[in-house]
Amino acid sequence: MTISEKIAALRTLMKDNGIDAYIIPSSDPHISEYPAAHWECRQWISGFTGSAGTVAVTSNKAGLWTDSRYFLQAEEQLKGSGIDLFKDGLPDTPDIKNWLLSELPANTSIGIDGEVYAASDALTLKNFFGNHHINLKTGFKPFDSIWKNRPGIPTGKTFVLPEEFSGVSAKDKIASVLQETQSSGAEITLLASLDTIAWLFNIRGNDVVYNPVAVCYAIVSEKETILFIHPEKLTTEVIDYLKSQHIVFADYTKIFDYVKKIPSGQKILINPAKINYSLFNSISDPSDIKEVGVHPADMLKSIKNETEINGFKQALTRDGVALVHFYMWLEKALASGEKVTELDISRQLKHFRSEQTYYSGESFSTIAGYAEHGAVVHYSPTEESNATIKNKGLLLIDSGAQYFDGTTDITRTIAVGDITDQMRTDYTLVLKGHIALAQARFPQGTKGCQLDILARKALWDRGLNYLHGTGHGIGYFLNVHEGPQSIRTDLHPTPLQPGMVTSNEPGLYRAGEYGIRIENLILTVTGETTAFGSFYQFETLTLCPIDKKPIDKSLLTGNEIEWLNNYHQNVYEKISPFLNEEEKAWLKEKTAAL
Repeated sequence: MTISEKIAALRTLMKDNGIDAYIIPSSDPHISEYPAAHWECRQWISGFTGSAGTVAVTSNKAGLWTDSRYFLQAEEQLKGSGIDLFKDGLPDTPDIKNWLLSELPANTSIGIDGEVYAASDALTLKNFFGNHHINLKTGFKPFDSIWKNRPGIPTGKTFVLPEEFSGVSAKDKIASVLQETQSSGAEITLLASLDTIAWLFNIRGNDVVYNPVAVCYAIVSEKETILFIHPEKLTTEVIDYLKSQHIVFADYTKIFDYVKKIPSGQKILINPAKINYSLFNSISDPSDIKEVGVHPADMLKSIKNETEINGFKQALTRDGVALVHFYMWLEKALASGEKVTELDISRQLKHFRSEQTYYSGESFSTIAGYAEHGAVVHYSPTEESNATIKNKGLLLIDSGAQYFDGTTDITRTIAVGDITDQMRTDYTLVLKGHIALAQARFPQGTKGCQLDILARKALWDRGLNYLHGTGHGIGYFLNVHEGPQSIRTDLHPTPLQPGMVTSNEPGLYRAGEYGIRIENLILTVTGETTAFGSFYQFETLTLCPIDKKPIDKSLLTGNEIEWLNNYHQNVYEKISPFLNEEEKAWLKEKTAAL
């Protein structure tokens, strides 16, 4: 089916069911950033493959809302689809609610599938449209009939992440979550986030590409802890481990019946942004709901224990070795005149990382953007777009891996030949922002949004900016994007705490020309304590040279040059013991003092 045919089929079903507009989010019943193929309904109906976006369809119009990371990609992928692009976050862009309000008269109906809509978002829609005499129907599930040959719900096997990697038993994690739940004034907590459940129970899966998670729900209470999962996903090893941790299991589909039968009067702790509306609506007495903005399990997950921190350091060392092998290959291939494409880069990165101990897969689809493709923030090369790397300009490579002892995410922008003065200035300004954030010292209680300016000031001083966040949390052999902490301009209540691993990735993008981004992972650690309180700082974990060729040294301060030289010295000291003599010589040159 073409996109037009798919939308026509949807509109026919909408008309038959008295639906005047239908909203299609990007999520699944677990409000995942990257859903399994079964729930990629927004991608199927629109053809847009970015991870973030929402489609709204009326009887005669359709629109896609996505953020700045995907503006260029969405423009390209929506051509000829009949779906208009709405650039979310820009001042002149109406949000979906107000756009639909302008398109629909009173006493009409808007449909959503409550099973794939976050409860908080669905409740906002319900209240907003109810105030304007528009009905929200939350049980409309058109894709069950119009999506022919739809992939099934994943049934891949789960596996145990041994405590030598996790550092803490599932039983002890459950006790901590239960204690926090009770401290919040609740007896039961309901979990739907796949990475949270994977962390809590020390299990992993293969149900979502790049994310080692399994489709499931969980209930934690003093009475019992239950994992709701398709039985065929459980191996003997997993069953034995769950039993040893006093975890029982039930069929995935039984979660709704269980929640409906929770006796009135028992307080249920939930994060309404992290469970779907249908599950939220299954709670028989709304007065039993205890809402939190950040679930205690997510906070506990974000603060890595000693085993996890050591694991990250080991994983990033091996990742650094793989990256030395890769960049040496790339340099030699380009110097010899060998044809190298963006897809070749993706394949070679995967190859060199797969040679490392504990490698499990990629943590996301490699972004290899040459020249103007680098300006597409989440660009993913295809056979059609696959550019050949030439001996001029800038190449942006954002990639990562999943290891049993950590998740990696790194971006480097390299000069593959002659570059312009503008490129050199832009690159150095981005580097200044990266260094400023890496060197930050801040008092206990500081939030990421309060530090974001450090990464942007050098750019802002020149009237430049980037529209994506500066930093996101990183999972431990889990999702590469993890909350609750972040470093971005949006106000966010979660303070940075020791043990949190976050990315540091300022950038700059000139549409149609090039993109620049420099990304390392940083660990929040305890700094000094003064008469003014406890101060924290960052320890940079990523080990890979930052290209010095595009740097305009005159724009760097002595302090910034010292940071870069110290960083490169650390890279050499940590990586060189695992290299042969030729590789050591190469790395010595790349990490030589500026």
